Amino acid sequence: MIRRISGPVVTIEGINPKMYEIVEVGKEKLMGEVIQIEGGLSVVQVYEDTTGLAPGDPAYPTGAPLIVELGPGLLSQIYDGIQRPLPQLKEHKGDFIKPGSYAHGLDRMKEWDFVPLVRVGDEVSDGTVIGYVIENHFKHFITAPKDVYGIVETIKDGPSKILDSVVTLKNGIKIPMLKRWPVRKPRPHGGKFMPTKPLITGQRILDSLFPLAKGGTAAIPGGFGTGKTVTQQSLAKWSDAQIIVYIGCGERGNEMTEILTEFPELVDPRTQRPLIERTVLIANTSNMPVAAREASVYTGMTIAEYYRDMGYDVTLTADSTSRWAEAMREISSRLEEMPGEEGYPAYLSAKLSDFYERAGRVHTLSGKEGSVTVIGAVSPPGGDFAEPVTQATLRIVKVFWALDENLAHRRHFPSINWLNSYSLYKDTLNEYFVKEAGSDWADTVTKTMSLLQKEAELQEIVQLVGSDALPLEEQALLEVARMLREGFLQQNAFHSVDAFSTLEKQARMLKTMLLYGELVVSAAKDGVPLESVMRLPSVEALYRIKFSQDFDKVNADIIEKLPKEIARLKEEL
Repeated sequence: MIRRISGPVVTIEGINPKMYEIVEVGKEKLMGEVIQIEGGLSVVQVYEDTTGLAPGDPAYPTGAPLIVELGPGLLSQIYDGIQRPLPQLKEHKGDFIKPGSYAHGLDRMKEWDFVPLVRVGDEVSDGTVIGYVIENHFKHFITAPKDVYGIVETIKDGPSKILDSVVTLKNGIKIPMLKRWPVRKPRPHGGKFMPTKPLITGQRILDSLFPLAKGGTAAIPGGFGTGKTVTQQSLAKWSDAQIIVYIGCGERGNEMTEILTEFPELVDPRTQRPLIERTVLIANTSNMPVAAREASVYTGMTIAEYYRDMGYDVTLTADSTSRWAEAMREISSRLEEMPGEEGYPAYLSAKLSDFYERAGRVHTLSGKEGSVTVIGAVSPPGGDFAEPVTQATLRIVKVFWALDENLAHRRHFPSINWLNSYSLYKDTLNEYFVKEAGSDWADTVTKTMSLLQKEAELQEIVQLVGSDALPLEEQALLEVARMLREGFLQQNAFHSVDAFSTLEKQARMLKTMLLYGELVVSAAKDGVPLESVMRLPSVEALYRIKFSQDFDKVNADIIEKLPKEIARLKEEL
């Protein structure tokens, strides 16, 4: 029976649940989760609007925690924070989710063509792949559930529904395609690998300067208008992860609408089909109940781990963890817990750690290799990176992509500040980059960062006395840095050629631009006017090389002609 109501937090007496058990609250049986037990009182956070609840209303414990359904049919779906499929709710309930509305996370009636990979008499254990179905051109592998062991007795080949038993063991256990898993419990695996493989994104500033490992963790903080959404779309579209899980956690409705309308229209460059076909979207807008927002990141993570266990590389984007933290702050205040910095709960860092630590590249129970890479977008108020959520995130993640409002205002995209960003995966990934991009890769990146750092120092002087007051050699360094910024770091996400750069192309572009830098500085020392160098045909071609359809030919021409053109300028002095 309900004793007290405080927004989404409801106190119930007369039941004996376990922590994190689901309780159906009120006559409409609203879903809620036990978050505190004190004596005979149970505190429940309700995932739905509690308007209309009253003290004395009944409550019904279910005996199970929050569980998601896992199986064929997840891809292309749009769920809310507790895995209710929004298209199905709209079809049957209307445009607004009514209290107590429920729909199964997976379609019970759709048939899937099951292809067995085991035979009668084979031994099956936890994680054994027993077969697959084709889901949006992917092989959706069906594995034996946790703690299931036995010898295969019968196999059902061909069309089956997700509740049908596709394999029956001699001990009587029947294995359907549908699985259920508690969202707050990490799915088991056989161990984690070292982060030695990069997530190739095709974004030059990310792959070259601040790489992210598969199974790694990254934060991408930035204020409104700094390009978080476009950057996330580029990562989803071009990164070499097979599955995308996007969690819209507390975002504004218009931003979430933009995601929901654009993802189906984005074309997957691998298959030339809609990107949504390999994406799972979880939409929890800012006007939805905060309790469901808190649960949404765990729902998304569990789905990501499920595809990881099939041997796929999965990218999970949570946009944004700041809204998730705000939901925890609201729940914590209603529980009258001791507040931490800026009112956030004292366990904020622990909750963030629990979430990010579920990332990793793992050895699955079925013997495959899969990964979950987590990219958490952070929305610091006023762009203040010193606020608690950003700082707590930085202590956990290994890659920091700092979006800069000043760069965004100058239309420099991706607006990632190369002076404030960092990656702690460079050492472990170096062997891969040396193999794929050349033995001098680390030296090339170091020289690039050194030039950009030097430019920042010189710009402070330029703002005081102007660039003309600098020695000709330092003016040349500024020009080389400008080439790196505009020709390499800037990238047009909507250009057919520039939207994606292979690692090989990135390495060759950097080497050519550093060669240009050496030649320009040498010419400046010999007194060649910088304006004359800037008018050279090869320099103009170098600025445009990122848009070139025939990169190899243009790059080779620049390498051949640029030294000759600059040598000619020196002779003319």
